[in-house]
Amino acid sequence: MTTQLALLLASGCLIGGAAMAADSKVPSDAIGGIVTSSKGPEAGVWVIAEAKDLLAHYVKSVVTDDQGRYVMPALPKGHYKLWVRGYGLVDSDPAEAEPGGHLDLTAKVAPSAKEAAEYYPAAYWYAMLNPPPESDFPGTGSKGNGIAPVMATQQHWLHNMKENCMFCHQLGDKATRQLAVTGNSVEAWASRIQMARTDDQAIGTNGASLSAQMQNNMARFGRGRGLKMYADWTDRIAAGETPKVTPKRPEGVERNIVVTVQDWGAGHYVHDQISSDHRDPHVNAGGPIYGMGTLGGYLEVFDPKTMKNSTVPIPTLDGSNGHKPDAGVHADEMDGKGRVWMPTIYKEGPEPAWCKDGSTPYSKYYPLSDAQAGAVLPVYDPATKKVDIVPMCAGGNHGNFSFDGKNTLYMSGDLKVISWIDTNVWDKTHDPKQATGWCPMVIDTSGDGKIDPDHTKWNAAENPLKNYGGGEDVGTSPMKSAADDAPAAFDPKKDTQFAAALYGMSVGKDGSIWEAAYVPYVPSAIVRLTVGNHPPETCKTEIYQPPLKDGKYPAYGVRGVGVDADGVAWAAFSSGQVGRFDRRKCKVMSGPTATGQQCPEGWTFYDLPSPHVGNTSATSDFVYSEWNDFDGVMGLGKNAKFFPAINSDSVVALRNGGDKFVTFRVPYPMGFYTRGVDFRVDDQSGDWPKGDWKARTMHATYASATPWHQEDGEGSYSKIVTFQMRPDPLAD
Repeated sequence: MTTQLALLLASGCLIGGAAMAADSKVPSDAIGGIVTSSKGPEAGVWVIAEAKDLLAHYVKSVVTDDQGRYVMPALPKGHYKLWVRGYGLVDSDPAEAEPGGHLDLTAKVAPSAKEAAEYYPAAYWYAMLNPPPESDFPGTGSKGNGIAPVMATQQHWLHNMKENCMFCHQLGDKATRQLAVTGNSVEAWASRIQMARTDDQAIGTNGASLSAQMQNNMARFGRGRGLKMYADWTDRIAAGETPKVTPKRPEGVERNIVVTVQDWGAGHYVHDQISSDHRDPHVNAGGPIYGMGTLGGYLEVFDPKTMKNSTVPIPTLDGSNGHKPDAGVHADEMDGKGRVWMPTIYKEGPEPAWCKDGSTPYSKYYPLSDAQAGAVLPVYDPATKKVDIVPMCAGGNHGNFSFDGKNTLYMSGDLKVISWIDTNVWDKTHDPKQATGWCPMVIDTSGDGKIDPDHTKWNAAENPLKNYGGGEDVGTSPMKSAADDAPAAFDPKKDTQFAAALYGMSVGKDGSIWEAAYVPYVPSAIVRLTVGNHPPETCKTEIYQPPLKDGKYPAYGVRGVGVDADGVAWAAFSSGQVGRFDRRKCKVMSGPTATGQQCPEGWTFYDLPSPHVGNTSATSDFVYSEWNDFDGVMGLGKNAKFFPAINSDSVVALRNGGDKFVTFRVPYPMGFYTRGVDFRVDDQSGDWPKGDWKARTMHATYASATPWHQEDGEGSYSKIVTFQMRPDPLAD
């Protein structure tokens, strides 16, 4: 054991559940004790400490060891309420304590399965849904089986359930698995999706837009059939049915995890956060954490040392307005100087002339003449406390920096091109015309090893959004190769342009850019772009889909993709799987068949720990993105992979070379839904486990667009979450 308290616990001061000796000493910033129930010591349960008298609402949780012992470390001075939560239990009666004392806690065994299940993550309840069987597909419409004709397979139905109904919030949490009204539950569900919040926390500009999204998503199923599925689910829950699968208590290294949760964001919805440079976790050591106030046009700032929140308004492009409230700052990346770059989902003003006039190599090669407005890229410099707005030709919603010394920020967000800004050039010139560039996504289907420079000779790209909308007769069609889309027009001697809605992305250490092509969702794809020595002429694109076998895909709905230190890509699927793609195994990378299905040998798939939905191949979770812990900050070794699992209050991780997930769960308040994580080292004393484990952190944010769905209810803030990994469950 590593602390005085741990030694006291191990030496017999707490044998068999007896109270700690009155003269036992604990560190001045810790609380420790033992958890017992009527069954004896309780192992693998959470002890939760909450303080409401600090500057920010503060919650810390730890896990008991094999003998039910706990140490709650590194507590700020304050008055704490502590209680026990665990699977198979109901919450214990709270007790009060202050740092420096000891406190034994009595856990309460759940009197029934129903009461125990109240503490299960949303995914376990969501698994109780019963989608239509495979035999009901394809849909035959309102005059047939009620399933929309665009639902070609059960996987299309499942993608609509997972992606379109879980993009904003969890499903299966208490707010969604219960109906507020009684009577006809089909009508109640129809009423529910017509209602939308109209305050500034609701996603979209007003309640009507959110309601329209929910209505369209239900129509994609075939409205009546979709409503019936959800009504059956909530009816069975109201009648007392509970999840068939019980979540496991933390075990192994999961018992070493310390979780701290603090309010932030001034009541705004925070989409993403950043605290350091993904390439170097020592950047911004101990400094502020920055979040994207997407719907309010703010950069949210939280100082972990003082617990103070502040906001930085995003200005307009010309600086005439000190705040642009509809500035859709979406994701943030930090560079080596601690500056925060904010790829956005909004555009402003006319498109710059150099985007299409041929005055740059990029506009000469592939002019961007179809845009109606210019993209922008805000960047915040903490040294000056100012936000600059960089005009762009192609916008982004996610970004990632290169490892090549040029500090190039590559972005996603467009349908046909991948864009970037060379921040070194920007720093020297502040000229966006010189600093920015883009490449169209073009596949070498001719197989000659290069891309034809004349874009008028490419096989044309299909519009990926052409079948995406509301109503029975529209929806998301399966992604097809260029040859399948227009077999008469596809010329195998030509190169082929590719188009897709791009989202989460990453840059490999070899310079390759990987993007998640998430629409069309079934099967979706990962995109690899190399810019070569003389872009844009040397840019080349490859696409890889999950392999189709017996009419099914092992996973679908790619939301994000990351690249590890070995150059292996890791795809995060909304269907609830993680995909490992090793391009080194591919036998075909170009030529007329290189349209997505050419490398099944490169793929390996992993189901998340959450149960499957009904009898389907989809798990009840949703993997939002992937982030690589290159430096082993979180104690799972270098090159460990981390995946936000948005429907299970958790982030899950795989060690390098491992195939068993480690779950980093937030037990309280339930409703933890994060879209990304980042890693930081707050001291310079060496890699984990050297130095102080408290200085090794992983940060995430509560990023649900409906924070009132969280366990703490109406008026809830977004929250910043800090994960730490101790050497053992009793380390102080």
